Amino acid sequence: MSTLPSKKDKIFESPYQCSVAIIGVGYVGLPIVYALSKTKLCPKTHEKINHQIIAYDIDESRIEELKKGIDRTKELGEEKLKNLKNVIFTTQTNTLHSANIFIITVPTPIDKNNNPDLKSLEMACILVGKVLKNRIQKNKIYPIIIFESTVFPGATEEFCVPLIENESQLRLNIDFFVGYSPERINPGDKNKSIIDIVKVTSGSSKKSGLWINTFYSGIITAGTHLAPNIKTAEAAKVIENTQRDINIAFMNELEMIFDKMDINFKLVRQAAKTKWNFIDFYP
Repeated sequence: MSTLPSKKDKIFESPYQCSVAIIGVGYVGLPIVYALSKTKLCPKTHEKINHQIIAYDIDESRIEELKKGIDRTKELGEEKLKNLKNVIFTTQTNTLHSANIFIITVPTPIDKNNNPDLKSLEMACILVGKVLKNRIQKNKIYPIIIFESTVFPGATEEFCVPLIENESQLRLNIDFFVGYSPERINPGDKNKSIIDIVKVTSGSSKKSGLWINTFYSGIITAGTHLAPNIKTAEAAKVIENTQRDINIAFMNELEMIFDKMDINFKLVRQAAKTKWNFIDFYP
């Protein structure tokens, strides 16, 4: 059984040779740009990879720094940035019209009331909607929008899609497709980069999910996991973050308690983690 549409059924562009726009080039978006640019052979199928990459951000100073080889997030060094191939760093929206794949990696923080702040995500959806409205569809190849920003389950289909549909006057799974693949970047970790961490993928239809999974399989050497639907992928990200934060908060409490008892918490952890199933979280 084929995992992708046949060549005669030109629904999507080749997952190995497509024009990709990264919306938001921060600590999540920039490593994706680098991985897409540097990967030449799919680790799974060994097919040739040659993506055209548009790295877009509204922050003009950020884009100018990247052009000069400066990364304020410290995720990539000057040498890596200056040696990138097939990458355009830009703040110009008209450069996005050549893209068929849009990967949205904008920040989704919380506001002063601890509610999700989706302003950047909303702006990104409206931007892509405008691009889709004005682009010229060729050869029955339909665009795919992939969200990587951390969101609550249902946000992609219930918040993002209506914004895109309203702005573009197009319809989901008829004129365009979406997917969700939660970012798993560990900022500052020099041992595990984006390609070393299994990527969870999902799509708004069966074919788009398979396409998105194949696309990421081309750059993620650790492999991918195709979730049955978008909400499952969104929920997986929620429990990843929640589990981490709860355990770190617990370790913080323990460190304060042991400090008052004049016990060296670092030595306590060293002793505790000799047990095979101890989960070693740092305060």
